Amino acid sequence: MSQRSVDIAVVGAGPCGLAVGAAATSADLRTVLFDRGPLCSSIVGYPSYMSFFSTPENLEIENLPFVTEGRNPSRKEALAYYRGVARYFDLDVRQYQEVEAVTKIGAEFELRTRTQSGELERWTAESVVVATGGFAEPNYLGVPGEDLPKVSHYYKEAHPYWNQDVLVVGGGNSAVEAALDLFRVGARVTVVHFGADFDPGVKAWILPDIQNRIKNREVAVRWRCRVAEIHPRTAILRSENGGAIDEIPNDWVLALTGWRPDPVLLRSMGIEVDDETGIPVHDPLTMETPISGVFVAGVLVAGIDANKVFIENGKLHGRKIVERFVETR
Repeated sequence: MSQRSVDIAVVGAGPCGLAVGAAATSADLRTVLFDRGPLCSSIVGYPSYMSFFSTPENLEIENLPFVTEGRNPSRKEALAYYRGVARYFDLDVRQYQEVEAVTKIGAEFELRTRTQSGELERWTAESVVVATGGFAEPNYLGVPGEDLPKVSHYYKEAHPYWNQDVLVVGGGNSAVEAALDLFRVGARVTVVHFGADFDPGVKAWILPDIQNRIKNREVAVRWRCRVAEIHPRTAILRSENGGAIDEIPNDWVLALTGWRPDPVLLRSMGIEVDDETGIPVHDPLTMETPISGVFVAGVLVAGIDANKVFIENGKLHGRKIVERFVETR
């Protein structure tokens, strides 16, 4: 079993993990990034049509220019840019290599990792940064039938749902964009949301579109409702106003209800994670946890509220961490 040594080991190779790696490399620190999936796996999982709310300047890493055709970068452009970041800063990115355990031994940390082929490796690092994002697992509905093949918490494209009855659960950007995409290819779409309106954070340029589709009865909506049960050919909805039950024909359920981070690695290292908010204990000025030498970065810092930390502000954690590392070294 091989063993290698670096100054900083980063767990997670999304945009914010890349920002840590780029800042560390710029400071002449030996750095390695591990990810159990591909580079920027959360962006890989976005719908193929997706474009970012931000302008390219706000997504740039360490001032490396991000040039796009339009005002808002597409998913494809973002993936190309972040591949470019990894190449430009010559980052050692270990894709498909999961960090199974982190143990503090003296003044250093030992990481046990497993490659895609099953090979075990051991690494030592002066510091460890956990930047595993906020998309480890979906917010499940927790209802009977959620494990049926017709149910998905992911959405990639509309074509497979042509001429089908599709229930879209949620009121955020993902649900709204999916509902519009599905409508335009000929799916029969019903949106179900426990609120009385769409979430306040829905992009301003798509909100009038979905509102007009609902007004014209081209997309159905059930406000103040929740999915109570899912059956092979129907779905049961329960009203939040009095609990009335309604059963509707249904071929597919897309539960686009958000995601949550995975706290297992942090807790295994002795770092407390708030049960209610999902936020790990850390100093927001340095991003260091109570375990000296262990830092958190990116969307993970926001816990279950992914609307607080984005690439735009999560990328700034990299410089904070590197400054703290150099200061205390």
